[in-house]
Amino acid sequence: MEELESIGLAKWGKLLLDDDDLQALLQGRRTDMLRLENLRFEGLHIAQLDTKLSLHQNEEGKIELLLHPIYRDIEAPNYLTKDEAEKLERGEVANVEKFITDEEGKSKQVLIEFDKETNEYVITDTEQIIAPDAVNGIKLTAEQKKKYRKGQEVEMPDGTAFQYTAVKKEGMRSNKLHLIASLIMDGGISFMLYKLLHGLFAKKRDEKQATQLSPQYREAFKEFQKWQKERQAQTEQAPETELQSDEEQSLSR
Repeated sequence: MEELESIGLAKWGKLLLDDDDLQALLQGRRTDMLRLENLRFEGLHIAQLDTKLSLHQNEEGKIELLLHPIYRDIEAPNYLTKDEAEKLERGEVANVEKFITDEEGKSKQVLIEFDKETNEYVITDTEQIIAPDAVNGIKLTAEQKKKYRKGQEVEMPDGTAFQYTAVKKEGMRSNKLHLIASLIMDGGISFMLYKLLHGLFAKKRDEKQATQLSPQYREAFKEFQKWQKERQAQTEQAPETELQSDEEQSLSR
């Protein structure tokens, strides 16, 4: 909160972020581009700065606020070939999947994307990508979950197609404007209502079809509303912090 206050996005303990940007932060994603004004860093005054924000857990386990401004020079990861980097920067491919060795000498699989808004490569550990258990009430197969974690397009029987992305604040692209994802956690089920999603990578979207809601979506929305009311009832029974209150409002929207 102190870091957010220092850049003008919180005041007197209250967040001044849009609900969608707050939700992106809470789920480990980046916000949309934000304009910050009158910043002071180590004696320097910055009149205004366009940047995205994200949260990061440091080596001590503490949460830090990261700024992702617009970079003048593009610096590609050294494990990308020149051809892979050029295709990402030109927007010819959505992502590149790589096995790399981390600082501890362990091998891990990462998904590499390029954010054209910030001129920055975005690298995601595929083990940290959580695939939904169902979309619009339709369960994903093990193969579909695997494709999702690889950033590949997943298509459901109701015609809804989607793919993971760390570049957009929603964390997902789709041929539909809206969809409902559900995830089984700790023996219960949680829902996420995605709205106004960006289209699939490098594919022109039929905007008329994008607004059409399938029968499966409508049934899933009823379950979402039921789950939402149960959460709101639980929230009213327990004291909450300012941040928790903002998170509940974001989920309810």
